Parts: sequence; C-alpha cells; structure tokens
Amino acid sequence: MFKTLKSDFPASVVVFFVALPLCLGIALASGAPLFSGLIAGIIGGIVVGALSGSKVGVSGPAAGLAAIVLTAIGTLGGYENFLVAVVLGGVIQLVFGILKAGIIGYYFPSSVIKGMLTGIGIIIILKQIPNFFGYDEKSAWDLGFFENDGGNTFSEILAIVNNITPGAALIGIVSLLLLILWDKVLTKKSKVFQIIQGPFVVVVLGILFYTITQNSETLFLGEKHMVNVPIPDDIQSFMGQFSFPNFAVITNMEVWIVAFTIALVASLETLLCVEATDKIDPEKNVTPTNRELLAQGTGNILSGLIGGLPITQVIVRSSANIQSGGKSKLSPILHGFLLLIAVVLIPRLLNMIPLSVLAAILLVVGYKLAKPALFKKMYKLGWKQSVPFAVTVGGIVFTDLLIGIGLGLGVGIVVILIKSYQNSHFLHVEDKSNGKHKIKMTLAEEVTFFNKGAILKELDSLPRDSYLEFDVTKTRYLDHDIIEILEDFAFKAKERNIDIKLISKRGVIENPESFTEFFKLRPKSKISLS
Repeated sequence: MFKTLKSDFPASVVVFFVALPLCLGIALASGAPLFSGLIAGIIGGIVVGALSGSKVGVSGPAAGLAAIVLTAIGTLGGYENFLVAVVLGGVIQLVFGILKAGIIGYYFPSSVIKGMLTGIGIIIILKQIPNFFGYDEKSAWDLGFFENDGGNTFSEILAIVNNITPGAALIGIVSLLLLILWDKVLTKKSKVFQIIQGPFVVVVLGILFYTITQNSETLFLGEKHMVNVPIPDDIQSFMGQFSFPNFAVITNMEVWIVAFTIALVASLETLLCVEATDKIDPEKNVTPTNRELLAQGTGNILSGLIGGLPITQVIVRSSANIQSGGKSKLSPILHGFLLLIAVVLIPRLLNMIPLSVLAAILLVVGYKLAKPALFKKMYKLGWKQSVPFAVTVGGIVFTDLLIGIGLGLGVGIVVILIKSYQNSHFLHVEDKSNGKHKIKMTLAEEVTFFNKGAILKELDSLPRDSYLEFDVTKTRYLDHDIIEILEDFAFKAKERNIDIKLISKRGVIENPESFTEFFKLRPKSKISLS
C-alpha cells in the first residue's frame, strides 16, 4: 500500500479539501451538530477505508441521507435518540453483508450508473454556483431539487444576480481559472505540478486572500462565506462535542423503522457508488461488495456510538480521489487522518478558507463527472442506452438521487422487456411447397411469459393452409404460459388447415396432439416447466 504513497498523499489532500465542506454542510442540512459530520468523515476515512476492499472509494456522511436524518431527529425526539438508530442501522448492514446482499449492486444497468455519475456532476455544479458567488451557502448542501427554504435549484441560481459578494466571486473565479490552468497546462510541464496539487494551492491562496482583505470594505468576506469548524477552548470543551446514544429508546418501534431505513438507503447508495467508482477507476479494480457492506456497517456502529452521522461510500469524494491520482486505500485513510489532525490542531486556520474556493474545487469535480463528451457517446450507443441514461440524469437533477436512479432503473427494465418481447423467437418464411406456405419458427433458449404477446401475434398472423416447423431444440426453459398458447394454437390449427412439425432433440413429431403432454415428458435438463 505504501508503494503508492507519492500518488496517494497528494490525492488525500485534495479529498480532504473536498470532504471538509461536505461534512460540515451535510451536518447543517441534516439539522445535526456540525461536529457530527466531521466525526462521520473521520470514521469513514480511517475505519471504513481500512476495512473496505475498495482501493479508491472514499466514505463519509452522504447528502442523500440528509432529509432522512432531519426528519428522524424530530420524530425520535432528539439527536441522542437518533444515534441509536444509526448504531442499529450499522448492525443491520452487517447482517446484509453476512447474507451476501452485496450482489444487488451488480443488477443496475451500466446506463443507469453512468447517468447517476453524470446527474451527480450536474447537481454539484448547479448547487455550488450560488456558493461560488457568495450567495446562499446553505443551498450548496441541499442536493434535492426542491429545497428546505421553499426555493429550488434554479431559483437559487437566478437569485445570484442581485446577491453577488464581490470578494467571494473574485477569489472563486481566480481559483477556478488557476485549477483549470493547473490541470490542463502546468501538470504537463513539470512533475512538480503533479506532486503539488492545484486544490492545495488555491486553498492557500484563499487563506492569503482572506488575511489580506480583512480591512477591505469591498472584498471582505464575512463568517457565513467561510468554513465554519467548531473551535473548542480546551480538552473538556472538545470532548463535549461528542454525543452518545440514548439506548433507553431501543425498544421504540420508530427507532427500528428509522434504523432499517438508514441501513437500506445507505447500503443501496454504497453499492451504487461502488459500481460507479469501479467503472471510472483507471485500473478497473473490482470491489467486493459484501465486504463493503461489512465495512460500512462497522463504520456506522462506531459513528453512532460517538455522535456521528450515518456513513456511506460517496461518489463526490471517490471521484475526486480518482481524478487526483489516488491508487490505493491509503488515500482514503490519510484523508481521514488529515480531517482528524486539522479539527484537533488547526480549526482556526480551517476557518480562514473561503467557501467559494472550495466551491471552485467542487465545480471542477462536477465537470469531470458530467463531461459533454459523455452525452454524445451515450447518444451514439442507441436508444437502449441513451434513454435510461437521460431519464436517470433528469430524475436526479429534478428530484433526488434515489428517485432518479429508480426512474432510470424502471426505464431500463422496460427496455429489457421490449427486447425480450422481440427476441423470444425467430420467424423464417422459407418457400411454398404443395400449395402451402412453409414457415419455420425457432424459439430462443429461454422463453417466459414476457414473450407471450410476440409469439401469439406471430401464430395468429399465420395464413391458412400453412406448414409450420416449430423448432425447440435450443430451448432450455419454456414458461407454462407459452405452452398454453401453443396448446390453443394446435386446436385452432386444425380449423385453419395448418400442419405442425415439432422439432426437438428427441426427434420430430408431426401434428402433436398435446404440447402440454409432450413438454411434461421432456427431461428437466432440457426443458422445465415454471
């Protein structure tokens, strides 16, 4: 793991700067103590990073759970009661891992996963634009389309026009231009610019800008435009920031409902992120999903025990890690230690970082997730890929992450059903013999009730006085619904003067009396009934 330290350490610094505002912002959006987000980020980096089988995935508090957390804290009567649900949610995730539920992540179509990445990229860009110009910093962490203040993503952007903060906009623009220059030009000029990452440079520049402009009436940045890490006065006040679960409410059924909700949503988000991260990983590592659920469950138990928010693997941090050259799990672990060290030793220095600088870093991350070239590529792949992709992107942007993925998955299933409808059989009109149309129909390897409509349509369209060769030599599974259709057709075929030849591995049968009896006699290894 330490062989890749020269790549992992710079990447961990970038992930640290991306994770810091996300931890604080998600805690703010969740109605939880700010320190709870940092706890989750630290445990997600150090503990989950160490236990996970992913080399590049980074875990921490997830924006997708913010609405659940906000509601649950009120429903359960306080944050300490909610922490019990976090602990229990972690235990349930351990059970999921033991039961090998991680395989669920492999059943999401590639088009939906790519749509998820792109949708998240667009959301990051749209949500960070107000923050970039120094307006409504809270909206940056409210990742749903409709926000808690009654506005929506686009209304917040439109409101920027009359609410630009000059200092925030200036340092934000300078930081963004420097990041683009660093990525596109300077890193290709010298290895020094590859070792020293652009995000680190713009953060230092942001601290200097804040220091220099403190006495400027025009460019001064107020507290709401800066990172806001809690600053304890002494060890006692630092320890006082930790919260502990009130296990007296463990028998409350509502606590268990919230726990199961957290476990289910966190596991699903993690599995989707794992699938997406593996796709954009240049080295194409494959993450063991069941081990990931065990790691996440352990992380959530520990996070809940000391006052942290629920944890998932997070695509924003993970993609930032990959884009910055992270090679092994050392990078996520180091980012967790950097969060811990910074919170304990230099909280005042962290509070000198302008949020618009961090917004510039996130804008670059968002763009790399939602490059225009990807839209062109998906369009060229045809409607079976582009439609689920577009629906997923639109769903995420205009609703939220899970609804968007659900919509994309639904469309993906419809596409599968359409293709299954089309591919249930092959129909060949060969020639005419003895005054009859000679037609050959070959069934596919697996034919289910989804194929009823297509087969029934073809059988009903056969002309009178036809000769049908019905080939099932390649068919291994035939649904009973299809057998019933064939049985009915055999009866009607006599009235329409259609002769049937049934071709199977057992031989050839002319005008079978009963398809049902024939298939019941078939060996189970060849054809089985549902």
